[in-house]
Amino acid sequence: MARNSTTGDLKRLVEDLSQRLSVLEAEADIRRLQARYMMLCDTPCPEPDVSTDDERIERIVELYAPDAIWEGVGEFYDNQFGRRIGHDAIRAHFQAFWGEKRDPALVLNVHYLTSEQIHVSGEEAEGQWVHCQPWIFSDGSSLLRSSRLNNAFRKIDGVWKIARTRTENVFVAPLRSGWAEKVPTTSVLMRQSA
Repeated sequence: MARNSTTGDLKRLVEDLSQRLSVLEAEADIRRLQARYMMLCDTPCPEPDVSTDDERIERIVELYAPDAIWEGVGEFYDNQFGRRIGHDAIRAHFQAFWGEKRDPALVLNVHYLTSEQIHVSGEEAEGQWVHCQPWIFSDGSSLLRSSRLNNAFRKIDGVWKIARTRTENVFVAPLRSGWAEKVPTTSVLMRQSA
């Protein structure tokens, strides 16, 4: 009798550990997915082998589920970003951002994520972050932007994809001109060394 009880206990323990491991793996996959998205949005783009904004945009779109939503909400982002549904609309959103050359030009934009929470439920998950992002422009002007993210993720054919990006502004603050004196024009960090 004791042997059957021990075998049953061991089986339950293995099932419990397997479930907990699956959640940890999902959290790690989602964390990497969100970080990759943010890195692809950085300027200059550190992703190796991305030489044009069109290539960058396609890599971003590949991170999304086909029916995904990208939306800005709240009093600052409703009118600035709106709501986009599906690959074509999300692609158009990023083409409008990078496709239009602005004066002054954006020369540096880096995304920092903090206050992470990831909640996995089987093949779906939600994640929340606080995001800070310095922007530096070619005329020397700069700003610091912060927003909250409430994103959804879905596993499709064994791969986690972004099902929703939802962002709300926390603040936008001007930064003193010249606070960052030198800014790289390209990133070589992730390129293979010769």
